[in-house]
Amino acid sequence: MNKSSKIYIAGHTGLIGSALVRKYQKEGYINILTRTHQELDLTDHKKVTNFFHKQTPEYVILAAAKVGGIQANSAHPAQFLTENILIQNNVILSALKYGVKKLLFISCGCAYPTNAKQPITEEYLLSGKLEQTNEGFAIAKIAGMKLCETINLEYKKDFISSIAANTYGEQDHFDEKRSHVISALIKKFHHAKIEKLQNVAIWGTGTARREFIYVDDLADGLHILMQEYSDPNTINVGSGQEFTIKQLSEMIQNVVGYEGEVTFDLSKPDGMNRRIFDSSKINNLGFKPQVSFEEGIKRTYEYYLSMKVPQTP
Repeated sequence: MNKSSKIYIAGHTGLIGSALVRKYQKEGYINILTRTHQELDLTDHKKVTNFFHKQTPEYVILAAAKVGGIQANSAHPAQFLTENILIQNNVILSALKYGVKKLLFISCGCAYPTNAKQPITEEYLLSGKLEQTNEGFAIAKIAGMKLCETINLEYKKDFISSIAANTYGEQDHFDEKRSHVISALIKKFHHAKIEKLQNVAIWGTGTARREFIYVDDLADGLHILMQEYSDPNTINVGSGQEFTIKQLSEMIQNVVGYEGEVTFDLSKPDGMNRRIFDSSKINNLGFKPQVSFEEGIKRTYEYYLSMKVPQTP
């Protein structure tokens, strides 16, 4: 892949896709191919096929997905399962049909079993029961990884997959239906600060542990995979930093400047008890995250404030 290669980034307006676009543009790649959802509905097989036929991208990074937090995944498991499988199948099979040189499919940590031994190595995939709160989404992601793996093995095509740790940063979702924990807490604490609320309630016990990676660091890791990795087996991309939800809430509270009380709603689910990756394989390829967690939180809050958010009550 060189600076003039035609690279299709599916999902370029989202969290991960937008970071990839920023990275490639900054590094001088001049032939980045993108389409918004309005321009190309990736669940529509005919439209996706026509797109690949006309545009003939050489490289594809599949960052597009229907995403959401615990609440959305729990309420709409069938939607998360079916829409993501449609997106994946349409893009991956069209890439195969029209001679794409290399494809990278991005999955997430919920694809691992809920009781996987920590830190989680890639070998734990399909070794146990999935976390129930996002099972539909997880099954779709597993299907995508396995599709890339089998195409790689059967057709000898350079189709690979990666599993990203919990990702946050610029272009994250802050609406209640799709937000993940960091963006959800930033919005919650900001609202409480502006409205001078006495208390902020957070789902779960606060004891669940998660690993987080800033999205621009993730983009660096994914670029390394596009250049250096061709194994059919999936590969982890994590930061090696983990925090409890309680620790996370305290850091976000401090960055936002909320001075009220924080409580935990024990009637709500925690999700997976702990999830941290063994990222030694990608570390051995030269990957090393650069953004500290506190700096990443500050950048994400600054991005949130740059949106059309009311600054005063």
